[in-house]
Amino acid sequence: MGAPFKKFEAHASGGPRIREIPMRMVLPNLVTVLAICAGLSGIRFAFENRFEPAVVMVLLAAFLDGIDGRLARMLKATSKFGAQMDSLADIVNFGVAPALVLYAFLLDRAGSPGWIAALLFTIACGMRLARFNVLAEDNDQPAWQTEYFVGVPAPAGAVLVMLPLYLYFLRLGLEPTRTAAFVASAFTVLIAFLLVSRLPVYSGKSIKVPGDKVLPVILGVVLYILLLMAYPWYTLTASVAGYLLYLPFSVRAYSKRARLEGEKVPPSDIG
Repeated sequence: MGAPFKKFEAHASGGPRIREIPMRMVLPNLVTVLAICAGLSGIRFAFENRFEPAVVMVLLAAFLDGIDGRLARMLKATSKFGAQMDSLADIVNFGVAPALVLYAFLLDRAGSPGWIAALLFTIACGMRLARFNVLAEDNDQPAWQTEYFVGVPAPAGAVLVMLPLYLYFLRLGLEPTRTAAFVASAFTVLIAFLLVSRLPVYSGKSIKVPGDKVLPVILGVVLYILLLMAYPWYTLTASVAGYLLYLPFSVRAYSKRARLEGEKVPPSDIG
């Protein structure tokens, strides 16, 4: 009589075998996981009324989430698993975390309109990311359109929507009152519509720095980082204002380029 149970084979029928994975393949996924941890930690700090570290954590999450894909391409460590992880992390770090931090700080004082604004922003961020994932594989658009995003990108939206927090941290006498909550709710809805709009936003990915301008550019980037470290809330407020003022110029540049190229179609979402 044979044994009642057959020996268990973990890889029976030619299934995949676990193999050693180089550390360079793991590193981008590790950065993605750390970004999720930072975003969720920001939510926790907000619930504990520790809003400055909450904003720092959300900004850190946005930064880490923005570099993991580039790190994977640089290390030649792209994978389908990493791409799916990155997509799932984006909605947490760019949509859920900023909305909940802002709601805990101010929007809740507006009651239901504040919660609706937070929901709209999160949903708009999810739609923006979904549209990006679907259309990023479209290779039919003219090459010049790859220089433009369609609508404000999700990372920029996360930074923009927290402007009320930056203004409060500047100690300019602004208080989280009910009136301020309604104004912030309207601003949040505005950013939500910018995310899902067809607004052409220049990405800057194709910019090439002339050789004789490399050192000044490096110096300018270092100066911005130093200002961000020394005067974070002033620098972020100025950055938000500058970005919003930049949008009409981006639309104008796109329209001019479209006329030159003879194109009448809207930009494809490849950014």
